[in-house]
Amino acid sequence: MSAARFKAAREFLLAHREDYETALAGFRWPELKEFNWALDWFDAELAAGANGGATALRIVGEGAAHLSFAQLSERSSRVANGLRGLGVRRGDRILLMLGNVAPLWEVMLAAQKLGAVVVPATTLLTADDLADRVARGGVRFLVAPAAEAAKIAALDPAVRRVAVGGAVPGWDEYAALLGGDPTFAPDGPTRADDPLLLYFTSGTTARPKLVLHSHASYPVGHLSTMYWLGLQPGDLHQNVSSPGWAKHAWSCFFAPWNAGAGVFVFNQPRFSARSLLDAIVQHGVTTFCAPPTVWRLLIQENLSEWQTMLREVCSAGEPLNPEVIERVRAAWGLSIRDGYGQTETTAQVANPPGQRLKPGSMGRPMPGYRIALLDAEGRDAAEGELCIALDPPPLALMRGYQTETGKISPPEGAFYRTGDIAARDADGYLTYIGRADDVFKASDYRISPFELESVLIEHPSIAEAAVVPSPDPLRLAVPKAFISLVPGTPADREAALSIFRHIRTRLAPYKRIRRLEFFPDLPKTISGKIRRVELRRAEEQRAVGAHAEAEFLEADFSELS
Repeated sequence: MSAARFKAAREFLLAHREDYETALAGFRWPELKEFNWALDWFDAELAAGANGGATALRIVGEGAAHLSFAQLSERSSRVANGLRGLGVRRGDRILLMLGNVAPLWEVMLAAQKLGAVVVPATTLLTADDLADRVARGGVRFLVAPAAEAAKIAALDPAVRRVAVGGAVPGWDEYAALLGGDPTFAPDGPTRADDPLLLYFTSGTTARPKLVLHSHASYPVGHLSTMYWLGLQPGDLHQNVSSPGWAKHAWSCFFAPWNAGAGVFVFNQPRFSARSLLDAIVQHGVTTFCAPPTVWRLLIQENLSEWQTMLREVCSAGEPLNPEVIERVRAAWGLSIRDGYGQTETTAQVANPPGQRLKPGSMGRPMPGYRIALLDAEGRDAAEGELCIALDPPPLALMRGYQTETGKISPPEGAFYRTGDIAARDADGYLTYIGRADDVFKASDYRISPFELESVLIEHPSIAEAAVVPSPDPLRLAVPKAFISLVPGTPADREAALSIFRHIRTRLAPYKRIRRLEFFPDLPKTISGKIRRVELRRAEEQRAVGAHAEAEFLEADFSELS
C-alpha cells in the first residue's frame, strides 16, 4: 500500500511538471507507515521488467562504470548480504567516505535494504573530523578507500572497516562483499520513520549539527526536487556535486531515480570546462545541475560550439548573476532555473519548468511545502526569516537534530525556522537575502552580505568575496569586503580602484562597500562554504582606525569624488 501511494504521488507531479498551480494545489505527501525505498521502489519498480536494462548509473573518467537498474539492484543486494555477514544490523551507523565510484551507490542502496543508517562523509575530512563523526555519530562500521587508510588508522579500533579499491591489513575487502548472495531477504519491515541518513552540516557559523533523515523524508521527500529539476523517465541527469554532502543525495541519487532517470558522473582529476562540455555532448546528458561557481567557469567558453541534448539546466547555492543566465540562454536557448533547500529539507523553494523566471529570484514554494516569511516578532512580513509551516510538517523535513547525548530533537512549534532571510514580491516569488546571522545594519540600513557579494563577483578580477560589518565610529558599521583575486591579478591600489568603481555603478550609496581587503585564502568549511563568522570576529577585534596591510578605503581614493 505504501509503495502504491508513493508511486501515485510521483505520477501526479510528473503529469503536472509544467502546471505549477495545479501541482501546488493538488499534491499531497503520501501517508506511509512501512516503506523501504530501495526494496519497494528501486528493486520492485525500477529494476523489474523491461525497465531493468535502462541506464541507472554511468561514470566516465576515473572509476568508470555503466550499470543498469537491474545490475545495481543485484550488486546492492550482494553488498547488503555481505555487510550482514560482517555484523551490520538494523539501526547500525555506517560511515560512508567514498568519491564518485560505483560502490558509493551500491552501499547506499545496501544500507537501506538492511535498515542501517548511513553517515555520509567527504574524502576531504581530516583525521580529527572523522574522529568527531565516529564519536558523535555512534559509528560502528566504515566504508572508505584503501588509499585513506593512514588517515583512519587512529580511529576507535572497535569500528569495523571495509576497504574499497585495494587491501588493507586488518580491514575487510569490499570486493569480497560482492561475492554474496544476489537475493536479499529483509529481516523484517522498515517503518517509514526509521532513521536512514545522518548528515553533519557544514558548520559555517558553529560546530556542525547532526541532521537525521528517515526512510521517508529524503527518499520520498525528494519528489519535490524531482519536480524542480524537471526530470522525466529515461533522462540522463548530471549533477556537479561532491559526495558526502546533502546535495549529492538530492540530485545524484534520490531525485533522478524517483523519476526513473539515469545518473551521469564525469570524474576529472582537475576541472576543465571544455572537457565537461565535451562529456555532456558525447554521452547525451539531458538534464544538468551545477553550482554558480561551475556555471561561471562554463561561460568562459563559447557555449555555442557545443550542440547538446540538454532540455533542463538548473543551479543552486546562491543566485546567478544575469550575465551567466543570458550567456547560456543566448547559446543554448535554455534558462537556468534556480532552487533552494537545506540539508534539513529537500527542494523547498524553486523555479520549476515552464514558469516565468524573475532575475535573482529563487522561485516559489514547491508542492508539499507551505512557506512563510516571519519578522523578529513572528509576524508575517514581506521580508523575514524563511519558515516552514508545521501543521502538519512536510514529510520531507528532517526527523530532527541529534543532540550530544544521542537523543533526537524534532522541530517544534508552529514553524521550522531555516535561519535564512528572504523577501517576497507581489507575485509570491522569493529572493534570498542572506543568513540571519550574517545580515547587519550600517547607518541604520539592513545590509545583505549575499547581495553585495553577488555584485562583487561580477568584477572580472574577483574570484571570491565575503562581506562583513566593519566597526565605524560614525555609522556604527560599514560594509567591508574580503576579496580573493583571480590568479595573476596584482593585489594593488589599481585593482582596488577598479573594484570601487565597479561597486559605484551597481549599488546604491547606502549599500556601497567602504573598505576592502585582499585576502587570498578565505576561511572555509570542509564543504567549501566561506566562514564569514571568522572574518567578522577578526574585524570586531581590530582597533577602530587600524588598517591591514592589504586593506584599501574608499575614502582614500580622490578619483572617486
